[in-house]
Amino acid sequence: ITMNNAALASGAAVKFTVTNSMASIGDVPVVAIASGGTSGDYQVSVNAVAAGSFDIVLQNISGGSLSEAVVLNFALIQAVLKN
Repeated sequence: ITMNNAALASGAAVKFTVTNSMASIGDVPVVAIASGGTSGDYQVSVNAVAAGSFDIVLQNISGGSLSEAVVLNFALIQAVLKN
């Protein structure tokens, strides 16, 4: 995923939804910054996993405004839900 290089203020976070037909409730999406961002200046996480989608949150933790086209990689760890 290549993000645009719009300004992200210090402490600000952006959230977006990844639509992926392979994602299921109970799966564990893992996300990592691949390139494009200054090392240590961002925090990335996943939340709100649903059938067919999940949310990624990228936060600027640098202390200053950043305008970088951050590239993210993700993988899905598929889980089996048992009742």
